[in-house]
Amino acid sequence: MLSKKTPSSIQRRFARSAPSQGKAWHAAAMALLAWPIGLSASASDIGALPSGSTASTYMALPSLGDAAAQTLSPMAERRLGDRIMRSILRDPDVIDDPLVLEYINNTWQALLTSARQRGDLNADIDSTHAWRPFLVRERSVNAFALPGGYIGVHLGLLAMTTTPDELASVLAHELSHVTQRHIARMIGEQSRQSWISIASMILGALAVSRAPAAAQAMITGGQAIAIQGQLNFSRDMEREADRVGFGVMNDAGFAPAGMAQMFEHLQQAARLTDDNSYPYLRTHPLTTERIGEARSRMGTNGFLPSAIDHSDAREALVAQHALMSARSRILMDTRSVSLIPLLSPNVPKGTSALDTVALHYAATLAAQRLNDRAQVGTSLKLARSAAATLPKAQQAAVERILALEEADTLVDVRQAVQAAAVLSKAVEQGQGVVMLDARPELLLNARIALNLPDARDNREAWLDAATRLQTHVSAHPEDATSWGLLASLWQRLGQPLRAVRAEAEATAAFGDLPGAIDRIEGGTKNARRPSPADAIELSVMQSRLRAWRRQQHEDLAEDGSR
Repeated sequence: MLSKKTPSSIQRRFARSAPSQGKAWHAAAMALLAWPIGLSASASDIGALPSGSTASTYMALPSLGDAAAQTLSPMAERRLGDRIMRSILRDPDVIDDPLVLEYINNTWQALLTSARQRGDLNADIDSTHAWRPFLVRERSVNAFALPGGYIGVHLGLLAMTTTPDELASVLAHELSHVTQRHIARMIGEQSRQSWISIASMILGALAVSRAPAAAQAMITGGQAIAIQGQLNFSRDMEREADRVGFGVMNDAGFAPAGMAQMFEHLQQAARLTDDNSYPYLRTHPLTTERIGEARSRMGTNGFLPSAIDHSDAREALVAQHALMSARSRILMDTRSVSLIPLLSPNVPKGTSALDTVALHYAATLAAQRLNDRAQVGTSLKLARSAAATLPKAQQAAVERILALEEADTLVDVRQAVQAAAVLSKAVEQGQGVVMLDARPELLLNARIALNLPDARDNREAWLDAATRLQTHVSAHPEDATSWGLLASLWQRLGQPLRAVRAEAEATAAFGDLPGAIDRIEGGTKNARRPSPADAIELSVMQSRLRAWRRQQHEDLAEDGSR
């Protein structure tokens, strides 16, 4: 089930929205949405385990029985997911960290490609679902799937995983919940419920599912038998998600040993935190059982060192994971009391070069957030020194991340010219050290341009950043951060209509349709004697306005059907 320590702001927002009726479905939603056992442990409570990687053959296994005719259609599931996300995205604990999100999304896309090639993803689901991960600033170890192909990933999950394969095993499991129509089937069983009631129950589950009192209330409310029936169904779904997810991650090129290793992490945490209350209401199979099943799928040679992939791509991925895990540990808890001890890391004798880089990278991030410029420079120097001994593929991956951090720190103190020089130097190094069209570089380049002096000489930089962002949002219209930066750039370039449109798109992407509509209506009223270019922009704005009004009307109609 979901983490007991859910973000407090999410709890405040959604706990009130969970209706008092439909407790059995509420329990089923809690059972379905998370992976794979209830944990109150945070990433910092769990010790690292030895990593291993192997090649393995995939054992084809049957799926659950034929889905009921009541199963929610793919389009209906997507619309339900969109409604839920419009509520969730406004929460301040849902964060957009470009580097971490890029890493999560790259893993997610690799798994999606694998699922398509395996035939796990039919055309209807593939074309209608969002397939969009998002980050939650939370120390607990958790990920959860939502209707419509959305997946929430707690920073604590990435912080505690030691290999890319462990992370991939979680994401593959959650992906399989969606591709096997588990959520749609569960919701289909509640066909008498209105969408808004189902959505509010899911949101309530996200907020209160780790509260022991919630389970106790369900029992004392006379719902125990109904709950048990739903949870038994969910256990079958969990087993299927494990089996299908194993094949997906293996075919995507991840080491299948990662699933068993992840289960061992969770078993270790459960020993520390699980009080075993109400064992008959356990929503997932025992971790020992799941470890055994994962190992049996790998075969007896699952952990042999000879099976480890040492390709350049794999080496770069391992390095990226190490640094993104360190970054997540900083982002999930930015209190000074947590950051200060990280400024001068203790590096024991025998620590690997990559782990040493990760420790100094974490110190750099902590120093940046504490506004300790001197320590930022010192920690970056130490990280680069340790990185010099890494394999070349890892060096390139690490230097990209360090260069972006150095430039980001300079932008924070309004040294945009120096930040631009850092990126230019990295580009000159070649070998893919920085990727100018990657999202982290695009956003950083826009921030650099916006921090340049307001002078004619910098107009070319503003226009270049705006043009590149415009291309990006055309392919990724859900990117609220990019739209927000684009609005500022168009404003700087003296393009008020384009700025208003970008502001409205950012507002809509954050889930605020009324706010987006207000911005478009206000912007179009103020447009007088538009130029030909403005006339085109006004036409686009009117089209977006109609789409948002239509969506708002559909939402209101669904609300009225309760």
